[in-house]
Amino acid sequence: MSDAGILSSSASPSSCSPSSIVVGDGSVVPVTSTGSANLPHTLRLNNIIVAPNLIKNLISVCQFTVDNNCSVEFDPFGCYVKDLPTRSEIVRCNSTGSLYPLQLPASALLASSCSTLWHQRLGHPGYEALSQLAHSAAIKCTPSTTDGLCHACQLGRNVRLPFPTSSSRTSYVFQLIHCDLWTSPVTSISGHKYYLVILDDYSHCVLSLTLFPP
Repeated sequence: MSDAGILSSSASPSSCSPSSIVVGDGSVVPVTSTGSANLPHTLRLNNIIVAPNLIKNLISVCQFTVDNNCSVEFDPFGCYVKDLPTRSEIVRCNSTGSLYPLQLPASALLASSCSTLWHQRLGHPGYEALSQLAHSAAIKCTPSTTDGLCHACQLGRNVRLPFPTSSSRTSYVFQLIHCDLWTSPVTSISGHKYYLVILDDYSHCVLSLTLFPP
């Protein structure tokens, strides 16, 4: 398998698992991890070997039938996966080429993962968005408000950690002011590039000044 994203559990390669795979052209592809995955129809893949440089994901039919107590029947147009004791059909996979693909719904790729991993996969949404997705069963995770701070979110959204609570108090205007001098990446129409923002602590009045030509 080339993508570890569908694994429900993963680990580093152990001493009993191969550290590399030899592919058809004789080149050696390194193995980065091993694991297992849950699929629809109560099917499961065990002993998955993850090699990111692989072009196709290949399944051992023997291992698949042993893990799921099922049989696989091939015909010129595809294959059937059937429950071994009852011989009832679990899933039918049609083939359009020389391979027999295991075609499962898109939800097969939505293996259960921690909320931090889904936060990274889905473009860093907030807790509320993750909760809605989990509630609608679009993803399988339990979002938590106690998850650690996301470093990428802090950099991408240009936010800062909260300031400590201040004990200072003002009783009249201009007793205390807060100043912030910053540089704009775009020059203003009047040709200024530096901006001074002044905040009066008592009135919360804000004054913005453009300073110095570029």
